[in-house]
Amino acid sequence: MTKRPHRRYSTEFKLQLAQSYLDGEGSLRTIAKKHGVGHSVLRIWVEKYERGELAEEVELQEKVRDYELTIARLERKVGQLTMELDLVKKTLAHRTPPPNGTPSIISGPSESASRGDAAS
Repeated sequence: MTKRPHRRYSTEFKLQLAQSYLDGEGSLRTIAKKHGVGHSVLRIWVEKYERGELAEEVELQEKVRDYELTIARLERKVGQLTMELDLVKKTLAHRTPPPNGTPSIISGPSESASRGDAAS
């Protein structure tokens, strides 16, 4: 007896077949044979459908899809910010410091001398 390779089916496919059976479009065996799946597998899908587990799978797949889109968006943003940071570093490396000292990000430029009394 040869063993069939393990196949994965989409949740939409499982829902479609379970709904076909429950709508009376045929027996487990005829629907399963028509779509190339085992009738015992289809019976499991129908039971899961009746317990609401297939709907949970759909929700989980939608969440995963949303997370993947968010991750891709964040990865693009990280790439953009990395390029901007590299540009700033190159620009700063080629600048000559001002004559009164190098300004610091924390302290800013050095203060300038006051021209007399502020009240005058």
